[in-house]
Amino acid sequence: TVDPILGPEMKSTGEVMGMGDTFAEAYAKAQLGAGDALPKSGKVFISVREADKPGVAAVGQKLKDLGFELLATRGTQKVLQDAGIESALVNKVKQGRPHIVDVLKNDEVSLIVNTTEGRKSIADSASIRRTAMAKKVFFTTTLAGADAVCEAIKESQGKSIEVRRLQDVHGRIGA
Repeated sequence: TVDPILGPEMKSTGEVMGMGDTFAEAYAKAQLGAGDALPKSGKVFISVREADKPGVAAVGQKLKDLGFELLATRGTQKVLQDAGIESALVNKVKQGRPHIVDVLKNDEVSLIVNTTEGRKSIADSASIRRTAMAKKVFFTTTLAGADAVCEAIKESQGKSIEVRRLQDVHGRIGA
C-alpha cells in the first residue's frame, strides 16, 4: 500500500490537521499544530456585536466554569451581568485610556473573543487584532469559534496530547 502524504498544495499553504476521538480533541490538536496553544487560565476579553449578544452569556459561563476571569466592553458586560455572570469593565479603544489595547500590552489577557460587523467596527478592532498577534494572544472572531475553544480547553485539561501518525490512522482504517 502507498502511505498517504501531504500534497504540495497542503505544504505550501501550511495546512494542519487535528485528529481526535472527539471534535474538541481534534480542534485542540489542530490549534497546537498551527502553533497556537490554547490558554489554560487567565483573563478573557469579550466584546461582541449586537447580533451575538443573545449567545454571549453561554460562552461567558463556559469560560467562567473553566476558571477564566472575564473582561468585557460596556454592552457585552451588561448582557453578562443580566445573566448573573461577573465581568470587569474595560474601555474600547475609542472610549479612552486605559483601554483594551493597554491591557493587552501589559500581558493581562490570554484569550480574546471579539465579533464585529461593519467597516467601522472592523477598523476599530484592527489595533486589538494587531496587538493580539504581536503578543501571541489566542483570538477568535465568532461565538462558534469561542464555543469550540471552550470545548477544546475543557477536553485537554489534565490530559497530555497524544500524537498519531497519519500512516497509523490510515492503517487502522484499512484493517
